[in-house]
Amino acid sequence: MSTPPLAASGMAPGPFSGPQAQQAAREVNTASLCRIGQETVQDIVYRTMEIFQLLRNMQLPNGVTYHTGTYQDRLTKLQDHLRQLSILFRKLRLVYDKCNENCGGMDPIPVELIPYVEEDGSKNDDRAGPPRFASDERREVAEVNKKLKQKNQQLKQIMDQLRNLIWDVNAMLAMRN
Repeated sequence: MSTPPLAASGMAPGPFSGPQAQQAAREVNTASLCRIGQETVQDIVYRTMEIFQLLRNMQLPNGVTYHTGTYQDRLTKLQDHLRQLSILFRKLRLVYDKCNENCGGMDPIPVELIPYVEEDGSKNDDRAGPPRFASDERREVAEVNKKLKQKNQQLKQIMDQLRNLIWDVNAMLAMRN
């Protein structure tokens, strides 16, 4: 599946000539856009970590004797990183918009349609019939947890009643002696 031409992709023209070469060089498929988006996100994370590192090492000029040259260098680096981060976010937005444009006619697969499969790749043999979905499993686990909490509360009440009964019996035995 190919996408409409992008402004610049850096690909060399192929064996086509004229306008066909330019169009083939500019076409990028959705998978390539996703890869570019992933690399952009990684760059954003890396730049953000560098910004936090700079901020951690940077001391604010609050009257303490500090080298203004070092401060100005770090401030310049910080502003440069912020500028580059802004550019990366704009690039990510362009990639996101282009992917949405390319996938506009596709229907997304809802989460409920993905069947639950064991880690070893086989489905449970004790279930006969249609496959169970992950959302059904999650709902069932939540119901079981709720019932388990109710039973635990009941057991706690019974244990408290038994403790009080034993306390009363011990008190009566102590009074009798």
